[in-house]
Amino acid sequence: MGDGVGLRKFLSGFKKLRGEALLALLLLLAASPSWAEPRPVPLCSIRIVHVYPHDPTAFTQGLLFADGFLYESTGLHGESSLRKVNLETGEVVKSLALPPQYFGEGLTLWQDRLIQLTWKNGIAFVYDKESFVPKGTFAYPTEGWGLAHDGSSLIMSDGSATLRFLQPETFQEIRRVEVTDRGVPVRNLNELEYVRGEILANVWGTERIAKISPATGEVVAWVDLSLLRAALGPVRQCDVLNGIAYDAVQNRLFVTGKLWPKLFQIEILP
Repeated sequence: MGDGVGLRKFLSGFKKLRGEALLALLLLLAASPSWAEPRPVPLCSIRIVHVYPHDPTAFTQGLLFADGFLYESTGLHGESSLRKVNLETGEVVKSLALPPQYFGEGLTLWQDRLIQLTWKNGIAFVYDKESFVPKGTFAYPTEGWGLAHDGSSLIMSDGSATLRFLQPETFQEIRRVEVTDRGVPVRNLNELEYVRGEILANVWGTERIAKISPATGEVVAWVDLSLLRAALGPVRQCDVLNGIAYDAVQNRLFVTGKLWPKLFQIEILP
């Protein structure tokens, strides 16, 4: 009899102890980052460093900075062009009009050649950087939106959440990533720029830039550019934010928009 009572007490105590241990484990797991809600992606503000004039008739689709000049791709059927622009004055010092059936899009500089996408034509034009003399074309199966490069691959957006990495000489796809914010696809990726190991992307219809990991496609931070609207002042017509250019020599970042009369040098704040 005595042994039975002792055994029952032992089992009761063991069950209680096991229950308390299980509860402690569940509480620990609930507090663990792997079980918690994903942390919000940081939202960065900006500081306007300098303001430059920009052609208010330029429907900016692609933008880059090289050798002291801006190079710009403009869109709209019958108005699309490739341009070389004086940063300080906004003067267009060289321009090449696209045939009217083409809608100009993203632009990048690969070695000594400019590569310009078109929107729905499935063709990229290649030009000599200095003369704008056409040097060839590439075909691709998607829409063309934004274009940049990371030193070894071209990076292309098509308005979806996908970024494609392409072989620069053949335009063949090497790999792709889906851009996500805490697991949610970020669509409407537009103009691109590669800056110090990250991809910066305009997201069409928003006043934010996504900072993207090239390896994973994860958005590591958002950059809020909404204050630029006020800095534009009164304008007759003004379309969406679009256009990112980076001066790697002086570490300067430039942004503008479609039909914007100003181009801004900005600093991204932590």
